[in-house]
Amino acid sequence: MKKVSFAEFGGPEVLHLVDAEEPHAGPGRIRIAVRAAGVNPVDWRIREGQVLGAHPTRLPSGVGLDAAGVVDEVGEGVDDVEVGDHVFGEGVDTYAEFAVLSAWARMPEGLTFEEAAGYPSVVETALRIIREVGVRPGQTLLVCGASGGVGSAVLQIARDRGIAVIGTAGAANQDYLRGLGAAATTYGPGWAERVRRLGRVDAALDLSGSGVIRELVELTGDARKVVSIADLTAPGLGVRFSGVAGSVPDALAEAVDLISRGLLHIPVDKAYTLAEAAAAHADSRAGHTRGRRVLVVRGDSRAVSVPADRVA
Repeated sequence: MKKVSFAEFGGPEVLHLVDAEEPHAGPGRIRIAVRAAGVNPVDWRIREGQVLGAHPTRLPSGVGLDAAGVVDEVGEGVDDVEVGDHVFGEGVDTYAEFAVLSAWARMPEGLTFEEAAGYPSVVETALRIIREVGVRPGQTLLVCGASGGVGSAVLQIARDRGIAVIGTAGAANQDYLRGLGAAATTYGPGWAERVRRLGRVDAALDLSGSGVIRELVELTGDARKVVSIADLTAPGLGVRFSGVAGSVPDALAEAVDLISRGLLHIPVDKAYTLAEAAAAHADSRAGHTRGRRVLVVRGDSRAVSVPADRVA
């Protein structure tokens, strides 16, 4: 099969599309023929060699956590899906034609593979950091870098829970944030004062890592009411850095519920091929995303028609 891999830490140029052995589903796992893979900031942070509190990366390494596709192997002990089911979930090395998932859910009706690939880690992260920051219904949450995948999920989940949101993003994404129910303002010089004019801030999330931690502590009045998923220096200012995933199966179940009820939609900002993974990483790192970026896997007939007896 084809997969995206890197043999050294560095910039997007270290990513290469290579031939690789197909993985197989062990006990408690499933394998999918990947139709699309989500592109997350954690993917390029790992590629750069950043220390995120997770397991050390062994080189050469594959890339990717999120994917959507068609089940084609079911490991021992798995009884909630069958070969041929359409699922989305989280695993390892998902920038590939085949990937093994450790957490999954059936795709909600009407969701495309490209859309589904953008949800797993994003929704898990959004649910985790809303819980960790301790914001409650009736309070106001400030989200810095609110137009990306995690921000889009946070805004919609907060709205469903009765939490008001102030979001910062680029000028081109102000109407997008307002459409998700947030009071919007731009980042850049004077942003903290613009936020103050929008109202009291009870808690804050840093999703962009753009050096705003001091201002977020000042706005909330308490470092314990700030969480960052993007600034590794945050703990030096008493702010929690949240980089380790919680319960992905629970997050997927909640994602399915919210999507099915029409309360959560994360648009695909741009799609790339596997061979364009480096460009996807460069664009993701540059920011200014509205929703999600995904890699689309095409041209694999086995992802379309899978023999019924392909069970591990």
